[in-house]
Amino acid sequence: MANMETALKDAMGIEGAIGVALVDYNSGLALGTLGTGTELDLNVAAAGNTDVVRAKMRTMEMLNLHGEAIEDILITLTQQYHLIRPLTHKGSQGIFLYLALDRQRSNLAMARHIIRKIEENLEV
Repeated sequence: MANMETALKDAMGIEGAIGVALVDYNSGLALGTLGTGTELDLNVAAAGNTDVVRAKMRTMEMLNLHGEAIEDILITLTQQYHLIRPLTHKGSQGIFLYLALDRQRSNLAMARHIIRKIEENLEV
């Protein structure tokens, strides 16, 4: 099992990664962040994407989708992909991984595959 620091470094190793955060969506606070520069404020992204996760959870509840779980949420921008992956293993509920990617330099399918593996091995 990987710790938070290792998981963030592994996520930044994904081709085209701009920044990554591990976020508590109960509080909206980033538990850890790692990024390549100043083009993205990861703490603001963590708080804002907390609202996205909460909204989707409420919508699933209103639709009575109780047997379903969010694998990931993808937001596509003109120059970036933003990938949100809620953690699902025991003891990690209420936490998600947030990954921002440069669209020109990334392979979305590969990024989703790698972030899933990181999530599976992450111990919070």
